[in-house]
Amino acid sequence: MQDMIKIRSKVHPNVTLKAIPGHFVTPNSHVNYFLDMTTLKSRLSEALAAAKELGNQISASTIVDTIVCIDGCEIIGAFLAEELTRAGVYSMNAHNTIYIITPEYVNSGHILFRDNFVPMIKGKNVLLLLASATTGQTIVKVGQALSYYGASISGISAIFSAATSSMGIPIKSLFTIADIPDYKAYNPEGCSMCKDKMAIDAFANGFGYSRINQ
Repeated sequence: MQDMIKIRSKVHPNVTLKAIPGHFVTPNSHVNYFLDMTTLKSRLSEALAAAKELGNQISASTIVDTIVCIDGCEIIGAFLAEELTRAGVYSMNAHNTIYIITPEYVNSGHILFRDNFVPMIKGKNVLLLLASATTGQTIVKVGQALSYYGASISGISAIFSAATSSMGIPIKSLFTIADIPDYKAYNPEGCSMCKDKMAIDAFANGFGYSRINQ
């Protein structure tokens, strides 16, 4: 694992991404960078800056009833809801406001919405908000779960995305491969770093990373 580097968005200069080069195992892939968004997701000034930039990417004609937050993006999600409301983005909710919720992951890997959250997604127009979209598998899983309740995905936003779309829906992100040209994500069975016998540095997910050898 190498020293952290800071990457300033070429398109959104008010937002900075911290990246740590290495060999990381995520739930869906092996990647050569851990993208540390801890302060982006938890420091008020950075979360607000990210939300403002994400809000600027969303058309005022988009209908957003609920923001479903993945990877601990609830603070950004709350600021984003405020930005969208201020920009005149329409919500069909009776209260004329936007819900901000997070799904639950069960041991089987399935994504679940408890009964008390179902009224916030059933038949609603949902904006997905993720910290990182690498393989798109998480988006597909959340999309499948939402479809069970008749929800429609009206947009997908992410801090970083290696993909430009998922399920035929464009992904609006603050950082892309253009910002980290050597970013690589591999299927676990076809990881070039593993083939080169490069030691795994840490396990990583939306909460952070855990070193294998402290």
